[in-house]
Amino acid sequence: MKKTAITLLLVVIGAGAEAQTMYDALRYSENNYEGTARTMAMGNAFTALGGDLGSVTINPAGSAVARYSQFTITPGVAISVNSSGGTSQDYFQTTYKTPMGKFSLPNIGFSVNFDTHRTSGIKNWALGFTVNKTNTYNNDLYTRGLNSTTTFSGALATFAAGILVDDLILTDSYDPYPDSRIPYDVILGYEAGIIQPPGETQIVDGNEVLKYPDTYIGVAENYDIINEGDAENEFISAGLPADASIEQIYSRRILGAKYDYVFNFGANVSDVVYFGANLGITSLNYSQEYYIREMSGGDASDYSMFQTKFNSLRYNNVYSASGVGVYGKFGIIVTPGNGLRLGAAIQTPTAMSIQERWSASAEMTTYDETYGNGDAETPESEYEYNLTSPFRFNVGAAYTFGDFAVISADYEMANYGGMFIHEANTNDNTQFETLNEDIRDFMGAQHMFRLGAEVRPASSFAIRAGYGLTTSPEKVEDEGGRLVYLQKLADKPGRTMSHRFSFGLGYSSSGSFFADLALQATRYADEYIYPYDYYYLDGENVFIDPTVNTPEILSRRWLINVALTLGFRF
Repeated sequence: MKKTAITLLLVVIGAGAEAQTMYDALRYSENNYEGTARTMAMGNAFTALGGDLGSVTINPAGSAVARYSQFTITPGVAISVNSSGGTSQDYFQTTYKTPMGKFSLPNIGFSVNFDTHRTSGIKNWALGFTVNKTNTYNNDLYTRGLNSTTTFSGALATFAAGILVDDLILTDSYDPYPDSRIPYDVILGYEAGIIQPPGETQIVDGNEVLKYPDTYIGVAENYDIINEGDAENEFISAGLPADASIEQIYSRRILGAKYDYVFNFGANVSDVVYFGANLGITSLNYSQEYYIREMSGGDASDYSMFQTKFNSLRYNNVYSASGVGVYGKFGIIVTPGNGLRLGAAIQTPTAMSIQERWSASAEMTTYDETYGNGDAETPESEYEYNLTSPFRFNVGAAYTFGDFAVISADYEMANYGGMFIHEANTNDNTQFETLNEDIRDFMGAQHMFRLGAEVRPASSFAIRAGYGLTTSPEKVEDEGGRLVYLQKLADKPGRTMSHRFSFGLGYSSSGSFFADLALQATRYADEYIYPYDYYYLDGENVFIDPTVNTPEILSRRWLINVALTLGFRF
């Protein structure tokens, strides 16, 4: 039987929820430190400072700076604010702002200090366990508008071109890795009635069969037969009806966080050199649900303009991932004198195990009794793979003005071209060869700059501020064009850097209690989202058709963290 060979790139594009991409590897490897209210307020520029449990994830040597034991807990609220709309007046014309607020716990931990009562050498050492949040994924997106050019059903029809109807009826039709390489969304769209072959039939060997068994029409499209009767030149032309438009809605909700569970050791050598080591366990959970909906009613065209009397369709995709990993981190802080402090830390690659789950559903309704209504859903699928994140290192310098003030600056770098995805429970990684090549080709170094300052106008009161800048690790735009349903592109106009601003206050009693308050606002890099693309068949390979003006959504996200640290020294 004839089957279209879908390239690996297009399997990734068409099945964005269940196939791994270099952006999944980046998402689960990146650190956007939170921690205690004090470290957050000072921009997490703590490589050379230490003395705070929020700094232990950044530099393990920081636990030995404090000459006391301590316990901290940091409840807070994470508020994501997303503004999204189309980049053209041809679709998604209105920009919608969607806020989302969630309870947060960016830090909890303790450190026990042991004094050796020596005047030189190891004067004190510390053991501790700290949990610090290293990423917040929460993001809610919604936008809508009218489209008079393209439709999701039409795009799905072009993706299915060349696949025989008989090949869409498979025993394991929703296996994300079937031998046929037929994308699950094509099968789902066909079973729900979102795409169907034209109804024309012909007699072959005395049997009535479909005349176009590998051509599909979207439920929101009309079609014509061009050059009918001319066997060599006859073809199907399909698209939105002339002068028609449809109303489109795109919505996406992301939830989740990444935490580092750190077992820490630190030591103080003569109040000049501090060194430390972490055994870190990374734990993450991530979930994403998106849907695209199209309607002919309301402000859109009347359903009677469509051959199918199209009313509405909805395509919904649910994806979740959880993971756990382990790494080591080693750090040092040196105080050469005169208020100067220098620090550095290096972190080994994190070996992670990622478990994914995904499912999808689709439905459509029409006012045509012949075409009817339809719906379909996939079973929940599971997949497990291993991810190795790259080395990272950070250096920092700080200067203290006695007990009155301190300023600090950090630089951190991780080369995400060193990420590697491989199969679980086997050393056969042929499935990920192309993906790992993409990571090497299109991912590079990410640079993080952090600044912080603290002023103490009174011994019990502190005012803090900070700033951070993070660059994009993406080198160039993938030649394949667009990663459908997801991802920012590095060379699109607009922001490709994330900016973080922070402010805070601190109170320290004469006894054991202290409290800190922080407000942190992060402006993430612009994200460009393509709900769907049109495709064309070239031989046995499917490629995105860049000549079709499909929707492009610009998403801009702020994440605002408000955190309150309550602590006790003992």
